[in-house]
Amino acid sequence: MKSQLPKPMHQVAGQPMLGWVINAAKQAGADHIVPVIGHGSEMIEAWLGDIEAATQHEQNVTGHAVLAAKPLLTLSDKPAVILFGDTPLIRPQTIQHLVQQIKDGADICALGFETDTPHGYGRFIRDDDGQLHAITEESECSEAQKAIKQVNGGVLAARTDLLISLLENIQPANSKGEIFLTDIISAGRKSSANITCEFTDEAELTGVNSRAQLAEVEAHAQTRMRQQAMENGVTMVAPDTVYLSADTELAADVILEPHIVIGAGVSIAEGSHIKAFSHLEGCHIGACCVIGPYARLRPGSHLEEGVKIGNFVETKNARFEAGAKANHLSYIGDANVGEKANIGAGTITCNYDGFNKSKTDIGKGAFIGSNSALVAPLRIGDGAIVGAGSTITKNVDDDGLAVARGRQTQITQGAAQFRTKRTKT
Repeated sequence: MKSQLPKPMHQVAGQPMLGWVINAAKQAGADHIVPVIGHGSEMIEAWLGDIEAATQHEQNVTGHAVLAAKPLLTLSDKPAVILFGDTPLIRPQTIQHLVQQIKDGADICALGFETDTPHGYGRFIRDDDGQLHAITEESECSEAQKAIKQVNGGVLAARTDLLISLLENIQPANSKGEIFLTDIISAGRKSSANITCEFTDEAELTGVNSRAQLAEVEAHAQTRMRQQAMENGVTMVAPDTVYLSADTELAADVILEPHIVIGAGVSIAEGSHIKAFSHLEGCHIGACCVIGPYARLRPGSHLEEGVKIGNFVETKNARFEAGAKANHLSYIGDANVGEKANIGAGTITCNYDGFNKSKTDIGKGAFIGSNSALVAPLRIGDGAIVGAGSTITKNVDDDGLAVARGRQTQITQGAAQFRTKRTKT
């Protein structure tokens, strides 16, 4: 990856690849998850939090990695599933299919896919009865075997006790002492294990070893999430131009216009309309809101029902109560905007003095005139009016009218006198 960031921590749709895999395992019903990490992976351990990880002190390929997890496993006939932190598109239902094979009597079940371009993949060598006989790496395949289109995806399930037993008794495949996970297939056959296989689509097993492959996986993930959203009742005018995050929550009857970016931590309730070129992150949008076009909602923005946020409006850590409006060209940060309050064009909340951030509280039904600066900490009362062009530094009472701007003066024929003077010089 040519990066200081551990590969599993590279993100797909705003979530580390490792997070995708762990979530898939949880959704499939896993009751015990053991990440296997390399020596010095402090960043991964910090991200895992309460999930206990096993450490593979010597990076000695896949079979050795599974053995590193042995101290954290219960060796029984329960199914164990081996997943990969750089293969984030695995689906929960695919994991469940593998587990079901073990519950139905298989000892080992390997996951593969069929492809017309099998170059570079290990081939599934199957018996006439369909049982998996071996997984043969391409370099060791005969010409006939190279024509096989059923290839290894890496993921497999097995009885936990058998998995560990086979790996502990496999002789290293080469002088480096490497133990490959795929070696348990041939070892299992020698011990008369019942070995089966399952197949899924190639995209689901796409691994990431470069930035280009990361972009490819991102594209697959976005397509999958868009499709799921539309199946759940979301309208997307131009789906390929909408970018979602792994945790995006979209209710039915949400409308997403073209060129929208939804970052992490966003939920949008039923009937809301997000117009083109809007950017949302860390926010909740209530029912029947209208956002954009060209709106930016930053973390901490919370909009109740029927709120309108218009073009070139930015919000941050701000709560808009039902029916409130900020229709154009405003910045509202660290604020509470009351029910049905109206924020005029060009209004800003001056929330930061270079050291501290302070809050602006705008009452229900308040009207803030265009081009106003509200200097926090500040409260604008219910039903109050702020005159256009005002810089407000003191609280405004309920139903009060506040105007704070310089007095306008006029010099008769002043403009003509100015031009005459400039012309002469």
